[in-house]
Amino acid sequence: MSTTQIDRLRELLEPLAAKRGMDLEGVKITPAGRRRVLQVVVDTDKGVGLDACAELSRAASEALDESDLMGGAPYVLEVTSPGAERPLTEPRHYRRSVGRLVRLRLTGGGELAARLVAVDDTGLDLEIPGEKGRKGTARRVDLAEVASARVEVEFSRRPADDESTKEA
Repeated sequence: MSTTQIDRLRELLEPLAAKRGMDLEGVKITPAGRRRVLQVVVDTDKGVGLDACAELSRAASEALDESDLMGGAPYVLEVTSPGAERPLTEPRHYRRSVGRLVRLRLTGGGELAARLVAVDDTGLDLEIPGEKGRKGTARRVDLAEVASARVEVEFSRRPADDESTKEA
């Protein structure tokens, strides 16, 4: 069974990311003029900062230079974290998105926009926003019912109702 270039790159890069407490979320090569862009996407439960990306970039660059995986053609290495509206495809993605607004496309048809309240091995606990200021309703969705899911960007999210935000 032959492996693709992406598979071989994942084999090289995954241990480098894991050593730094990161999950390798994706590897992609795209043409960019006369060169290529090798995009390496990593994440952690607490997100990934610029310093962590830079550290992994240096280690990956060294490892790539020692291998012949990218061949002789020029390329640009880009180490990044997932975007704000990242697709949720793994249980860890859902776990990292608790508290966020998500949009789900269900296998039985239809879409659902709701706040992700909790996640376990079998499903998601959601809060569907109420209409015009009314209280939201709780809903449980099994992971098997989710065809696709994505985090929604919120620009005017209300702060959490906790003791640190209440006035005396």
